[in-house]
Amino acid sequence: MLRKLTPYFFVAPLMIFIAVFTYVPILTSLNLSVRQWNFLTPDMPFVGLHNYEELFASAEFWNSLKVTVLFAVLSVPLRLGAALFIASRLIRETLSSRLLRGAFFLPSVTSTVSIAVVFSWVFATDYGMVNAILHLVGLGRPQWLQDPYLALWVLIIVNTWRQLGYDIVIYIAGLQAIPQELYDAAAVDGGQRFHVFRRVTLPLVMPTTYFLLIIAVIEAFQVFTIVNVMTRGGPAGATDMLVNLLYEIGFELFDIGRGSALAVILFVLLVGLALLKSRIIGSKVHYEA
Repeated sequence: MLRKLTPYFFVAPLMIFIAVFTYVPILTSLNLSVRQWNFLTPDMPFVGLHNYEELFASAEFWNSLKVTVLFAVLSVPLRLGAALFIASRLIRETLSSRLLRGAFFLPSVTSTVSIAVVFSWVFATDYGMVNAILHLVGLGRPQWLQDPYLALWVLIIVNTWRQLGYDIVIYIAGLQAIPQELYDAAAVDGGQRFHVFRRVTLPLVMPTTYFLLIIAVIEAFQVFTIVNVMTRGGPAGATDMLVNLLYEIGFELFDIGRGSALAVILFVLLVGLALLKSRIIGSKVHYEA
């Protein structure tokens, strides 16, 4: 009997950790989402779906949802496309390739706050490096972080630069797993580079792309630090994403009920997107060459 239970003893610490730090917070948020609480009083009266009704009736919620979806739609293809292109150039095991891989990967392990602060200086209107270069060539000084049409693109650039190295490393592993014999056969058949990429590389790297797509979309919907540091959701709500709105509601207005309701909505939205991607893209993923 004890021998049969031994494997469960080994995984028990991990399961307890997951339960305490994942499932318990989810259930707690679900409970708080149907209550009214402000951190300051012990009373948490039950209000049913009132918090959800307030969110759905709020213009700020729909604006944040629109901004978040737009951010994901613009940033995810740019991020994965750039990563796949760079990875295909760094796949060879040379000294320069290894150095470049490390250089690209470094932002992924750098403090996000530090990155956001540095890029706030880089894109500053009066003294930023970008505007200094543009001014030298006579293109003026755009207000990158104060313009509603430019601020979101700045966040997309910063987030892509921060996450690109991780995607490159994963793509390199996926590309290196493709048998060289397939490329040799395509070369013998006279395949052009674009057709080889389309018919050989792209289908066989689809499992990697599918994995990175799920990770990238989840991260896009959970972007917070660069928004909070660089724009605070402005200007005029142009970068006020869902997690930033959640922070404002829960930790600035102390409306824990509505904040928890927004967290539940975000959770359901991400699960729904994952299932949708599984139905649409999962059928096109093949795990055998």
